[in-house]
Amino acid sequence: MMIEYSIYAVLALIVVMFLTQAVRILREYERGVIFTLGRFTGVRGPGLIILIPVVQQLVKLDLRVMVQVVPPQDVISRDNVPVKVNAVLYFRIVDPERAIIKVGDYMAATSQLAQTTLRSVLGKHELDEMLAERDRLNADIQEILDKQTDIWGIKVTGIEIKDVDLNENMVRAIAKQAEAERLRRAKVINAMGEQQAAEKLVEAGRILAQEPQAMQLRYFAALHDIAGERSSTIVFPLPAGLLDHLIPRRDNP
Repeated sequence: MMIEYSIYAVLALIVVMFLTQAVRILREYERGVIFTLGRFTGVRGPGLIILIPVVQQLVKLDLRVMVQVVPPQDVISRDNVPVKVNAVLYFRIVDPERAIIKVGDYMAATSQLAQTTLRSVLGKHELDEMLAERDRLNADIQEILDKQTDIWGIKVTGIEIKDVDLNENMVRAIAKQAEAERLRRAKVINAMGEQQAAEKLVEAGRILAQEPQAMQLRYFAALHDIAGERSSTIVFPLPAGLLDHLIPRRDNP
């Protein structure tokens, strides 16, 4: 009896081991690449999968979008400015067969490709473009990565440049440049104001010249404005034409 129980126990253990090796359950977002005696025989899943132990092996893959942080990269911009740039990469597997057969480690390969592409693309642009045109640069990098990872069965869904770090000396130089630019704009605006004011004064002088009485009224208005400032000294210009009317003329004999 003891021998029979031992045989049954061994058989039960064999059955349990067989089921453990033969039965696999894959989730909705998972796929299994099947190899039979080392040869690729198909992609299965999701759901219940029955394998032949020892003869068949399964490599499980996740089809969800993966997020990978691109480490900070030293980049020299086209205008010779050294910066450190890091980014975030988003990709997913669209062809499990190629992701397993065509590349040894698709995660490491995609990461290294993203780093080299980030350096090569940003090195062709100036610092101002890196800071102001990130969307366009992200699209360019994504297009290049997507073409190169397509043979691996990987789809790059997006890449985002996170930070563009400058050293302290370059930050001070950029601050001085920005200050000089603001001063230049202020001087240009001031000169444009002076030009517009001169044009208006010339136009006003032409209008006043058409009516001599208008100039007298303008003098009175200026005198009223000066008196309102409570000044003890008032300098009021007297037109020479007014003196001609006050001083009698001498008739020539």
